[in-house]
Amino acid sequence: MELKQLVKLCHDALDAMKAENIIVIDVSEKSPMNDVMIFATGTSTRHVKSLVVSLNADAKKAGIEPFGIEGANEGQWALIDLGDVIVHIMLPDVREFYQLERLWQNDDVVNAERA
Repeated sequence: MELKQLVKLCHDALDAMKAENIIVIDVSEKSPMNDVMIFATGTSTRHVKSLVVSLNADAKKAGIEPFGIEGANEGQWALIDLGDVIVHIMLPDVREFYQLERLWQNDDVVNAERA
């Protein structure tokens, strides 16, 4: 699957499950590990867990096996490693506290509809 298709798959899966404040950032020039990071907010621990389950299921349907999933059991901050794309799903207070997208974001935010 091409990178743009994978980004769209992730964005659509998160959007379908009502994730909030989805941000897609191109980090290909800053990270040798992956090309894109996606950040999304879940409204509760149950919502974060549901977002992870849904995204994982959609990825597997598309033939993509995640390299790893971390933090899904706790439901405060989950990370899904899809190789070229890393997805962070966090509770609002966790996302505000760490502000990870500020570390990566300059003018590199990708509009998911264009991706």
